[in-house]
Amino acid sequence: MLSILGDAWSKLPGNVRGALLILLGSMFFAANDAMVKFVGGNIHPVQIALIRYSLGVVFLAPMFVRLGLTGLKTARIGLHLGRALVATIGQLAVYYAVVHLMLADATAIMFSRPLFITVLAVVLLGETVGWRRWSATIVGFAGMVVMVRPGQMGFDPASMVAIAAALLFALSLVLIRKLASTEPPARILFYYHVSGSLLFLGPALWLWVEPSALQWLLLFLIGVLTTIGMVCFVRGFAVGEASIVGPMEYSRLVYAALVGYFVFAELPDAWTWVGAAIIVASTLYVTRHEAMSGRRPMVG
Repeated sequence: MLSILGDAWSKLPGNVRGALLILLGSMFFAANDAMVKFVGGNIHPVQIALIRYSLGVVFLAPMFVRLGLTGLKTARIGLHLGRALVATIGQLAVYYAVVHLMLADATAIMFSRPLFITVLAVVLLGETVGWRRWSATIVGFAGMVVMVRPGQMGFDPASMVAIAAALLFALSLVLIRKLASTEPPARILFYYHVSGSLLFLGPALWLWVEPSALQWLLLFLIGVLTTIGMVCFVRGFAVGEASIVGPMEYSRLVYAALVGYFVFAELPDAWTWVGAAIIVASTLYVTRHEAMSGRRPMVG
């Protein structure tokens, strides 16, 4: 049976397989966010992060072992650690935003990441950006303002944490671009997960709250789903064209809205959907431009 399914899968066009993998990975990430929201009321984000990164080390250990000590050696340890620090702080911001905002709101705001990447790539990598891409970026930031509504009664300060998370992950991905010129993906993942585990170990033990049996299960699933989702994205972009499979990531917003409504009784207002539509449209343009330029999106 498995061999039949495997043969059928391999016969699918690469773009179809890639799109299905991105859809699946997006579903895992949305489920992961829901579990973080569920346990985040009692368990500190630092503790959640420690378990997530530690499980990532365990699940990815076979890949690291195959790489060997020679393959793990690097001359760019400072850049690895800097990238890990930025990304782990960003992960804490994501957890805080997911717990304190509606899932659809947090997800839509964090989709602004490509907009920040455009700005950071110019500043840090010296990339040239045309007026069309700048225009799409400005429109995307306008959509973020529509969603967040600073100075209005509907404004939630946690929205600023979600924006900070998008900025930090954008910076992390720009640093990955710098690392990718000499470092293989497995080495980047190794330093990211090991550094994250070590960074969170002390604070997590200080703030530790003993989870219940259900919370332990959910924390375990957070680590599992995050890792599987990451693998789905890496494989999806490896077998499919980024301009075709990339937009499938926006299914995560639909998943988030459905989970938020049916599990947490969340109902985003009209401004959320208007702002989200503007952000998605502008980031679709930016990411499509990236794909046409020959740069494949990176996950991590």
